[in-house]
Amino acid sequence: MSASTNGHTAPDHLPTREPTTLGALRAAGHVHRPVKHEVRDNLIARMRAGEERFPGIVGFDETVLPRVERALLAGHDLVLLGERGQGKTRLIRTISTLLDEWTPVVEGCPVNDHPYAPVCSRCRGLAAEAGEDLPVAWWHREGRYGEKLATPDTAVGDLIGDIDPIKLAEGRSLGDPETVHFGLVPRSNRGVFSLNELPDLAARIQVALLNVLEERDIQIRGYALRLPLDVLLVASANPEDYTNRGRIITPLKDRFGAEVRTHYPLDLEEETALVHQEADLAPGVVVPDHLVEIVSRFTRLVRDSSSVDDRSGVSARFAIAGIETVAASARRRGALTGEDHPVARVCDLPPIVETLQGKVEFEVGEEGRESEVLAHLLRRATAESFRRTLGGADLAALTDLFADGGTVESGELVSGSELLRGVGPLPGLADLIARLSPDEDTGETPGFAAAAVEFALEGLYLNRRLSKDTVRDRTVYRT
Repeated sequence: MSASTNGHTAPDHLPTREPTTLGALRAAGHVHRPVKHEVRDNLIARMRAGEERFPGIVGFDETVLPRVERALLAGHDLVLLGERGQGKTRLIRTISTLLDEWTPVVEGCPVNDHPYAPVCSRCRGLAAEAGEDLPVAWWHREGRYGEKLATPDTAVGDLIGDIDPIKLAEGRSLGDPETVHFGLVPRSNRGVFSLNELPDLAARIQVALLNVLEERDIQIRGYALRLPLDVLLVASANPEDYTNRGRIITPLKDRFGAEVRTHYPLDLEEETALVHQEADLAPGVVVPDHLVEIVSRFTRLVRDSSSVDDRSGVSARFAIAGIETVAASARRRGALTGEDHPVARVCDLPPIVETLQGKVEFEVGEEGRESEVLAHLLRRATAESFRRTLGGADLAALTDLFADGGTVESGELVSGSELLRGVGPLPGLADLIARLSPDEDTGETPGFAAAAVEFALEGLYLNRRLSKDTVRDRTVYRT
């Protein structure tokens, strides 16, 4: 069966014998816990059991997550502060997984009142009338997460609520509390509410959140309405916003219990792990690990470049989109050359320069040189990956191919089998493949062999042991 409340449809695994009335709920021994206590208790339980507390979060284990855990254990509302693409929203969404899987609510309540302690006027009246027969519904934790992207046009009514003219037109009096249409925050009562990019919210709208964070209630126009809220409020902000677009007003910052600084992956291994986890690659395409490493190195070099505005940052989505473009380029080659199982190669890297250029904010002095800067950093990333993986390899057999003026042709529209035919039998190819492929099944394919050979050729070129001519979709390596 499925259960729904407030428009949220829950998964179809609600136990069929859960209490459906207040009296049955009491008899079952249910204990009501505030949201922050619920999150704290479940977090402690996961810690003691050695379970993953924040699934899908990469690179924050020793830095960000301990601070978030302390804030949650302290029962604090918190702000995550960091540049774009650092996983702030992803982290906030995982906090909702610390809620109980199911929680009881008064059936049909717009603010998800707990049957033991209803707070809205409708549910208080219903409880007084129905007593122990008060109907109870069950709310899944997937529905207990609310989110709003703060924009300059966000109004108090969006967040807190406003008078509903339709209810007035139905004949209710202006002083009737049930004429109120609740906003996103009260509708997230007994859950987690996220306000993304908080500094973009106009200062006069931020004031409306002061009572939510301190007094835990809301005020709507001229109503003498006190609605005690039980909500965990988490906000995200970009440091750039404090000076360029807006700021978090001082009284509001003071009411958040904790501010946690996020960051980009600290090392290459974390960067590549994030790319592997998040990238949605073209179906049927193999992207070798050495190409993922190149794109990850490229991302880190762009972040550290003096040509790039470091206040804006270079999002983790930069690397993810880059490797997805590499896979798409290989898929395109497969479709045009008849390869059924294309493997991405070094020749699939250059297209990412134009694809990713719009994701980077350059310094003013670099205007007109954006593609040149990125192309240089991509070559540097490729050379560094070559030195790490193949720096000690014996590539004499490969360089011997060019001893008598020989050439090897590659390129975006050259299939892997065509590349291998141009190389011919190559002593030491198995060792070359073994250095690049931890997966024996993948490494034995002709496509991967071609990818390994082309990576070695590009590395020799970048170390000035070969030359390269590129015309359109064709690349020729020569002495």
